Amino acid sequence: MNTEPHIITTQVGIVGAGPAGLMLSHLLARAGIANIVIETRDHSTIQTTQRAGILEAGSVRMLTDTGVDGRVLTHGHRHDGIDLRFNGVSHRLNFQDLVGESVWLYPQNEVFVDLAAARKRDGGDVRFSVTDTEVLDLESGVPKMRFTDAGGQRVEVHADIIAGTDGSRGICKRAIPATDRTDNFISYPFAWFGILTEGPPSAPELIYANSAHGFALISQRNEHVQRMYFQCDPEEDAGAWTEQQIWDELQKRVDGPDGFTLQRGPIVEKTVLPFRSYVCEPLRHGNLFLAGDSGHTVPPTGAKGLNLALADVKVLSEAVESFYGTGSRDLLDGYSAKALERVWKAQNFSYWMTSMLHSREDQSSFERKRILGELNSVATSRYGQQYLAEAYTGWPHG
Repeated sequence: MNTEPHIITTQVGIVGAGPAGLMLSHLLARAGIANIVIETRDHSTIQTTQRAGILEAGSVRMLTDTGVDGRVLTHGHRHDGIDLRFNGVSHRLNFQDLVGESVWLYPQNEVFVDLAAARKRDGGDVRFSVTDTEVLDLESGVPKMRFTDAGGQRVEVHADIIAGTDGSRGICKRAIPATDRTDNFISYPFAWFGILTEGPPSAPELIYANSAHGFALISQRNEHVQRMYFQCDPEEDAGAWTEQQIWDELQKRVDGPDGFTLQRGPIVEKTVLPFRSYVCEPLRHGNLFLAGDSGHTVPPTGAKGLNLALADVKVLSEAVESFYGTGSRDLLDGYSAKALERVWKAQNFSYWMTSMLHSREDQSSFERKRILGELNSVATSRYGQQYLAEAYTGWPHG
């Protein structure tokens, strides 16, 4: 029996076929750069994994202006602001008025569907359901991806560049020797209790609520299914909560003199989501380049995760295109530093939003009132609102 792998040569090998990997593949193909994408999950699993999604204006433009699909504009929901709610009172931030931009509510799995369809339409080489994945020879001129394909064939891809877009639990980050990378991270003493509920939206836009009982986010998914969260202990057992208890807890955190009331409905999913902030430095090792969650993760409070991944991809695609177009490695050599500029800005914003909106069990009365003062400063200052609006709707890409 022949155990030697089947060897394929390409220009760029991409590990991970989530939105980051597929967008990179799409952009490179548009520039005439050959690439192969591999993914351990099957298409259906990724498509049906329910994940929220707030897309920055720049992310929407990446999907529409590069010919992926315009479904985000027809099936997504444009939001021109958010509500900051504290002391039981809502304060709307009008993004269009403040910075002239909007965001779109469009679930991450729908972004995947659009990108996967675009790669199939354009003849992209995307291989799902692979196993035994390895990356090797990363510091050589011919880095490699090795895997077993869905049909059981052992394959080895020889490339010039390997892109790691395989998420926080993927193999690419771990392929960088611990002596050559710095893992920057902090954990938070709270998690989110998330639900999917059937019913109409409770509000036209997202509500970020700070209360004496803890944080709550009143979000949406579509006209018929809504997503909501409340702050909880990371060890909380979601199965121990009844629907009545969940709704009462959420309502308690948005109660106020305006009588705002949540639209209740059957809860079809409940889960506890712990989170942390993490950045790998550098985002490059030899000819391996990390993008998205493989290199950094953020709390969901600032809606930066998917948007950061797409911003990384924009910078990386420009660097790869420059390399093949001019022969210069300058942009490749500068990729990590360039991408990390935005990553650390987003980390600061996400940490700030998380700290300002959540409470801790050991929080003193001084800390509680200081946070309310901070929220009041943002809500009553146009300049404070503009900073939040600019960071939330996103900085320029590339």
